[in-house]
Amino acid sequence: MLILGSNSAAFAHRRHHTAQLFKLQDQHFLIDCGEGTQLLMKRYKVKLSRIDHILISHLHGDHYFGLIGLLSTMHLFGRKKELLLVGPPGLKEILQLQLRYSETSLNFHIRFLEFTPGESEVVYETPKFTVTTLPMDHRVPCSGYLFQEKPKKRRINRNKLPEVQLSNLDIIRLKEGEDILEADGSVKYKNKLLTLDPNPSFSYAFFSDTKLRPELKPLIEGVNLLYHEATFANDMKDRAIQTYHTTAEQAAQYAKEAKVGRLILGHFSARYKELDPIINEAKAVFDNTELAIEGTKFTVDGK
Repeated sequence: MLILGSNSAAFAHRRHHTAQLFKLQDQHFLIDCGEGTQLLMKRYKVKLSRIDHILISHLHGDHYFGLIGLLSTMHLFGRKKELLLVGPPGLKEILQLQLRYSETSLNFHIRFLEFTPGESEVVYETPKFTVTTLPMDHRVPCSGYLFQEKPKKRRINRNKLPEVQLSNLDIIRLKEGEDILEADGSVKYKNKLLTLDPNPSFSYAFFSDTKLRPELKPLIEGVNLLYHEATFANDMKDRAIQTYHTTAEQAAQYAKEAKVGRLILGHFSARYKELDPIINEAKAVFDNTELAIEGTKFTVDGK
């Protein structure tokens, strides 16, 4: 995962509006697209042609004002591949209006998918992973996203193979967790004697602008990596409540209670030129916390 932008509301202190690039099994997801996202993608050598999925959290400008520019550039570069665009109700209408009045007919098809505000639903699925919406508590319909790798198959214990004769069908059955049977139905080889446990599956949760969402803990408990907005330090807690945001301390406590692996904080208020108050406050509660700084890469590997 590559952080492209990490600030809230306005560009300040060399920090840009929210945007992340998440690579998952050779598929590239752009999560939010604040103003200037395509310039940051060029800075960090991200190829526009690789992006086939864009996920927009909500219709506040710092999360999607860069979208029409990005789509226009894809068009000018001759894109032909279909693009999946997931976002809140109203996004499709906004883009269609912009394209109509600029008399632009895109070279490629956009498959729009509106998430249902207030609900958690699978919006993308492959045989290996799912992408699920996470309803946020913000001033407008807003959603986070949960990426979950499906359980992997068991692994063949190569050290045991010289001792037995297995067909390709036997190996497939072993990977599925089945025993190998004789013709009469009796067990010929027990699965656990010839296989190893599956490699761990990974998970990543993206929490966009929101108040705390204790209702979502069962959905994200134990995720490997959690991105959570932390617009303010705790001395601005009242301001966070008024604006439907979260403090660094609150996000860290949430990560601790949800037993996540690592926490990334972002969406910083422009009032913070330096981010020491944010990171120090969070680490006092949940030590395995890092900041979403532009250009920073994070790996989610299930470990």
